[in-house]
Amino acid sequence: MSGRVLVVDDSKVIRQLIRVNLELEGFEVVTAVDGAECLDVVHRARPDVVTLDAMMPRLDGLRTAERLRADPRTRHLPLALVSACTELEGGGGVGSPHGVDAFLAKPFEPAELVRLVRRLLQGRREDGGHGAGASGSLSAGDSRGVGDPRGAGDPRGAGDPRGAGDARSAGDSRTVGDSARADDSLSAGDSLGAVSETVEP
Repeated sequence: MSGRVLVVDDSKVIRQLIRVNLELEGFEVVTAVDGAECLDVVHRARPDVVTLDAMMPRLDGLRTAERLRADPRTRHLPLALVSACTELEGGGGVGSPHGVDAFLAKPFEPAELVRLVRRLLQGRREDGGHGAGASGSLSAGDSRGVGDPRGAGDPRGAGDPRGAGDARSAGDSRTVGDSARADDSLSAGDSLGAVSETVEP
């Protein structure tokens, strides 16, 4: 299954990490640095799924989701909120008419992100391009077994060696990086740590 994903996050490193993991699975990836740029890019890129960081300058993830839902052209676009603020999963917009279709808590395993995007894309196709819908809201952990960090559907093991162009080193089983900063650069062999969200005052 392939498709186009718009990744919206103000951290350059996290955008790169998400791009690498999705492109490894055959997805085409377009990025935006915040909600304001997302609203500009979405009509040109015409993505199948959008992932939104919760805390971003100019326009945050929930307000971006509300505007996408208010626009007839993007009303049914599957949206996933990615955030360390887990309280957002239980009532901060997930599953509501003006909210998002899914929630992914930071830190997360790369396989969780891929699995979630696939499920949203599958739901969109099964629904004739109308997205997962409010009644179909989900989280990345829905399909995982207890204690399984990658999920039964993931064909890769934690020690699967990667090609030289991959941002992850061979055998790296850690989750995506808590020391990521917006001005960091990413090179081959960098390891992925836990994604955390820094809320600026």
